[in-house]
Amino acid sequence: MNRRLLVTLILLAAAPLSLWFALSQGSVPIGTADLWQALRGDHAGTEYLVIHELRLPRALSAFAVGGLLALSGALLQVLLRNPLADPYILGISGGASVAALLSMLCGLGTGWLRGNAFLGAVLSMLIVFGLSRTGTVWTQNRLLLTGVVVAAGWGAAISLILTIAPAAQVQGMLFWLIGDLSHANQPGTAWMVLLMGLVVAMWFARPLNLLMRGENIAATLGVNPARLRIVIYILASSLTAMAVTLAGSVGFVGLIIPHILRLAGGSDHRYLICASVLLGGGFLTIADTFSRSLMAPLQLPVGVLTALLGVPVFLYLLSRAR
Repeated sequence: MNRRLLVTLILLAAAPLSLWFALSQGSVPIGTADLWQALRGDHAGTEYLVIHELRLPRALSAFAVGGLLALSGALLQVLLRNPLADPYILGISGGASVAALLSMLCGLGTGWLRGNAFLGAVLSMLIVFGLSRTGTVWTQNRLLLTGVVVAAGWGAAISLILTIAPAAQVQGMLFWLIGDLSHANQPGTAWMVLLMGLVVAMWFARPLNLLMRGENIAATLGVNPARLRIVIYILASSLTAMAVTLAGSVGFVGLIIPHILRLAGGSDHRYLICASVLLGGGFLTIADTFSRSLMAPLQLPVGVLTALLGVPVFLYLLSRAR
């Protein structure tokens, strides 16, 4: 059997298992029989409320955010031709974070916080896109440098907000900055954006394969590199904006997932795009389950666990590449 097909089939089987694991584990473990009855709509008992009101929305949100980040990371690594590129490298999360922290500072509700975070991410995307263009010239290096500088500016603004914020609000702000899914209870929009992004990315899978071989080869074979870069930048930024809006800045998912899959099955984006969504979603779902279960009833920010898992994995991948 083809190696890529085998990896994809394994991930297709693992994805529902990760969701099942998230629904069954927690401060109140739920057995298989009770879980199945709750999913079928049995309204009797607390299991139904725990599943439908708490765990199912959060598990679906975690899977969607993981898929968004992994897909965005895979696209940005091709766009920038940089293996260290991740969804936050161009300052998208910085703009969202500043807007979200200002909303917390003003005492706005969750709806306003998420809306402002998305607007902040879009604003940062437009700033980077506008500053990185000089006439018709738009290169990877210019885009990367502009994104890094804008991200540094947002970082300074975040430090200022944390400095002037009341002590009672700082912990909530830090949780959001690290990455937290405790308030992610409306996954519908994230899933819609994920599915739309997956369709668009698959449409451009072949041009992305050609772009990896160089702009001259891509142009010779009928691809418009400049237009493709713009489409991929807007797509990756939109995916990142939605993920940050829902869960804050969850690190390492968009960085290591594409690299793992490239080692497992190669760099063909017709395989890599779908596999990134499946593995990224399953990985973050399991990480979030542990974050709320390891020290229950105390919940850890999921970004802490993804970093603790991501650092050794990335160092291992780096040693393999060397």
